[in-house]
Amino acid sequence: MNITREAILSMPDSPIIDVWRLGVGRSDVIGLWAGESDLPTPQPFCDAASRALAAGHTFYSQNRGIPELREAIGGYYARLCGVTVEDERIAVTSSGMNAVMLIAQAIIEPGDNVVCVSPSWPNILRAVTVTGGHVREVPLNRGDDGWHLDLQRLFDACDARTRAIYYASPGNPTGWMLEDGQQRQLLEFARSRGIAILADEVYQRIVYDRPYAASMLEIATPDDPVFVINSFSKAWAMTGWRMGWMVYPRQMLDTFEKLIQFNTSGGQAFLQAGAVVALNEGEPFVRSFVERCRVGQRIALDRLRALPGVEVVPNHASFYLMFSVDGVSDTLEFCKRAVREAGVGLAPGIAFGETSAQQIRLCYARSEASLIEAMDRLETFVTSGR
Repeated sequence: MNITREAILSMPDSPIIDVWRLGVGRSDVIGLWAGESDLPTPQPFCDAASRALAAGHTFYSQNRGIPELREAIGGYYARLCGVTVEDERIAVTSSGMNAVMLIAQAIIEPGDNVVCVSPSWPNILRAVTVTGGHVREVPLNRGDDGWHLDLQRLFDACDARTRAIYYASPGNPTGWMLEDGQQRQLLEFARSRGIAILADEVYQRIVYDRPYAASMLEIATPDDPVFVINSFSKAWAMTGWRMGWMVYPRQMLDTFEKLIQFNTSGGQAFLQAGAVVALNEGEPFVRSFVERCRVGQRIALDRLRALPGVEVVPNHASFYLMFSVDGVSDTLEFCKRAVREAGVGLAPGIAFGETSAQQIRLCYARSEASLIEAMDRLETFVTSGR
């Protein structure tokens, strides 16, 4: 007897995983499929976690995270954005994805819908499905200068059952950013309609034409229906630590105290000690990492533009590029062949929604030598007739 909910049974694996399984563990494959760099976590962050572990910080922690980390998150926003975020609005989560799921559990009723700017990180779409909601994708427009959002089209997609609008700025997989004027218009719309905003700011620091991408926290009040999601994974090279945080409306403190209790009962205190050091002492690493990504972006963009039959959309942030190849309609099969025949791991665009089904995502957060080798292999694969 199968007792699994139909919504879960019918939910497919991410196509990225389908490709990843073909090459994971193979030393001859250069993986540009996942959203992480090839840099290990900086040693000072690891040392702080090790010291806390050795000191016996192995007991249950507070549901919303150790006080030192919540304080560090508040201090981070004060330094970076010049805003005050009260402790009662901050919760440390067991990854950015855990923050997404907690928010979905808190606000989505079966039958509700969430309007999502797409192409989009696929996990947010699945979180909506898991909690009984429906996704409405609003595609970005792409041009020679990058990606653009038709804000009116976003508003028109909302109806009486819309519980939230989700966007990532900078975006995964696009690198698109919601500019200040549109950010304010979106906030006013959400206020007027009582719709929540889920602002995914995981790539906030990986920006090439400004110090950081603007945060919704810079214009929202503590009582606005705004949820900001962030993670230690990207800018601090801590993907395997599975740690993130969220900032939520002031009135939802009790809600998240309960939901975290019933989901994870809080995170590991010794890992959080490493995250404190990341926020308080990690700025030199973040700056160097962004410069490393800038070099990777230039290499990947120049090489893709030079390939015959390849169209690439430029970006100004994150560490991904989206491109298409003439004659390739099944990008999942293209990516599988790239693993088997070229030893290069890429992500098929269908993973990020129907609007990007014929595009391919490449993560360039790699060493210069590794990326050049990957582009050499990709050039041979594409020009040999695929």
